[in-house]
Amino acid sequence: MRPPAPRLPTTRTCLAIALWALAAALPLALCAQSTDTLLSALKLPSRAGFAPLVPPPPGHPVLLRPDRVFDATSEEAHAGWVVLVQGDTIAAVGPASMRAPSDAETIALPGLTLLPGLIDAHSHLFLHPYNETLWNDQVLKEPEGYRMVEAVLHARNTLMQGFTTLRDLGTEGAGFADVAIKRAIDDGLIPGPRLAVATRAIVATSSYGPGPRGFRPDLELPQGGQVVSGVPQVLEAVREQAGRGADWIKVYADYGRGPGGEAVPTFSQEELDALVSEAHSAGRHVSAHATTPEGMRRAILAGVNTIEHGFGGTDSVFRTMAVHGIAYLPTLTAVEAYAEYFDHYVPGKSEPTASMRQAAHALELAMKNGVTIGCGSDVGVFTHGTNARELEWLVRDGMRPAQALLAATAVDARIMRMDKEIGRIVRGLKADLVAVAGDPTKDVPAVARVRFVMKNGVIYRAP
Repeated sequence: MRPPAPRLPTTRTCLAIALWALAAALPLALCAQSTDTLLSALKLPSRAGFAPLVPPPPGHPVLLRPDRVFDATSEEAHAGWVVLVQGDTIAAVGPASMRAPSDAETIALPGLTLLPGLIDAHSHLFLHPYNETLWNDQVLKEPEGYRMVEAVLHARNTLMQGFTTLRDLGTEGAGFADVAIKRAIDDGLIPGPRLAVATRAIVATSSYGPGPRGFRPDLELPQGGQVVSGVPQVLEAVREQAGRGADWIKVYADYGRGPGGEAVPTFSQEELDALVSEAHSAGRHVSAHATTPEGMRRAILAGVNTIEHGFGGTDSVFRTMAVHGIAYLPTLTAVEAYAEYFDHYVPGKSEPTASMRQAAHALELAMKNGVTIGCGSDVGVFTHGTNARELEWLVRDGMRPAQALLAATAVDARIMRMDKEIGRIVRGLKADLVAVAGDPTKDVPAVARVRFVMKNGVIYRAP
């Protein structure tokens, strides 16, 4: 008896076999594509004899000997202390009598105070000062690739001036480019601070910019944020931003859409509630731009984690913020910059403008009510790398110098939920360390006199 004819494989069977073969071959292909191949640009400088953009790690323990250490566990600076770094971690901190490994390199930092790497919890790497180019022109006229190059320079300048961490709160029309620059920094392609990013930010229809007011109604203008209306669109935007790499969700709870351009709320309570609930479900915290009492009130009730600006906040609003544990980022330097660009304010000569006095009063109310206050400057409105101006304004408007230093280190780290990694000089945290000339616990402008910068144990700026 003849055996039955063999059955030919079906199309589905052939496809399954092909996919199996591809899956089996893929690990071998990835192994063949070595790190040298994937990131050859990082290998060339050392082979060709020129300096790389990102310096290599020391490869041995490093003992830092400053005049004093501000460890950000209190307002006290410790004279005569030293810090030992091994790899990317703080291995020990304490009096100079502390023992170091025999192969440790000692770096003397005479006349300097060693601080934790500074943090700015409100930045915009994709903006530059408005007296150079107005915000509308940056969003409408500068190509995204050009803005990325600008952002790379801004990131480097920020790091070299001692700010080793940023919370970057929106690309202002550059889409998800902040996710890309964060990856490039993390992969060692470019120098820059560690980043927590918010991607596009969420704005209400016809409530942000550019336009629509002042533009022809038939123009479809690029926007500085992701435009939404109604709960379904709010949820979609949060999910998209989280899916594309946002660490934080940023929402504009109010903005200048009033009849005369004054700030008024932009989202209903229902919309804000849905936004915060979905962001928290996705493991993201929420930052709210809010300058009016009602905008702040709605954001607080929705459960946001931080409020930015808050210039119009009342005593009762700040009291409610404190009760709910919502942190405040005052952005005082941005107010000064706006006054300089648009109100003829001259630093060091003019009296504070009405907007500057309002911002100072908001900080006073926040301090009075025990609100957690971080250091967030809104840099990008003014020059990147001059972030330390915010600490000076915090002190001018009522903080003690050491209190401002804590805001830019331990407090910001807590606000960003990164206090188990950065923000203090204690054993086991990342070796993000900055040395400045003088003693900023007594003279806060000293924080801008940066002489040494280390991030993740890598020395970016040597004395």
